[in-house]
Amino acid sequence: MCPTVVVLTLTLVASGCGEPPATSAAADSGWIYQLQGYPGGRLDEIAARRPPYAVIDLARDNSTGYFRADEIAALRAAGTTALAYFEIGSIENFRPDFPAVQDRGLLLNEWPDWPGERFGRYWEPAWWDTVVRPRLDRALAAGFDGAYLDTPLAYEEIDLARVPGWDRGRLARAMADLVVRISRYAKAHRPGFRIVPQNSPELRHQGGYTEAIDGVGVEELFYQATDVPCEQRYCAENLADVKALRDGGKFVLAVDYAVKPEHVQALCTRYRKEQFAGYVGVRELDRIGVSC
Repeated sequence: MCPTVVVLTLTLVASGCGEPPATSAAADSGWIYQLQGYPGGRLDEIAARRPPYAVIDLARDNSTGYFRADEIAALRAAGTTALAYFEIGSIENFRPDFPAVQDRGLLLNEWPDWPGERFGRYWEPAWWDTVVRPRLDRALAAGFDGAYLDTPLAYEEIDLARVPGWDRGRLARAMADLVVRISRYAKAHRPGFRIVPQNSPELRHQGGYTEAIDGVGVEELFYQATDVPCEQRYCAENLADVKALRDGGKFVLAVDYAVKPEHVQALCTRYRKEQFAGYVGVRELDRIGVSC
């Protein structure tokens, strides 16, 4: 699932979401995950809560209104590790680099769950030059502490008919190689820069992947959007892989989409048990939920 959304997408998902319970004025655990709806286009509300980690979009408007270095510095001064959200395996049609990606023939099938978003040929040098490196450079220049990399799961969702000669194994290897390249590039510029891919924890089985990352973000380990218990086989498989990464020294940023108070309470209890930094919110990620 790709959480970055615009108004068009909100109309598709809002019916299943309600307001999460209010958070405390100063969170001392967990993290905050907000990709749009920043009050006044500012980060003051996140900074006031002082979460250990915050994942925010590179841009306040999901377009060209990029957060400035002084804004990121203010967030970090509150004691928060600021991670820049961007996608590495797909691209939304409202992003400013979408036309260039389209012109270079890098687009593949649309993601049915997110109309207007297309998977891309992430193994191509042109994808690195057009999509990944510019976003990484922007995160480094703005002073983010790290990058939160969404859509590694592209390797599972690409229509194989669009990429003759490729199979899931080869696509998984190519995605792992991309994350390794991102890590090497970023850490060459700033050794302490954190690399945190979202979802697809099974990529840990690819050589070099685990060593390249500092943490992992994972959605819907326990509840799917919204308030639906995650009981499918892949839920247990994801949890096992996430625990293995945790036991290997990687920090875990877990997010579930729930609004019922009893579910929120149960999730916070489970996060503490698993030693995960936890966040409970709504799928739009346009307001602050519960950090625990």
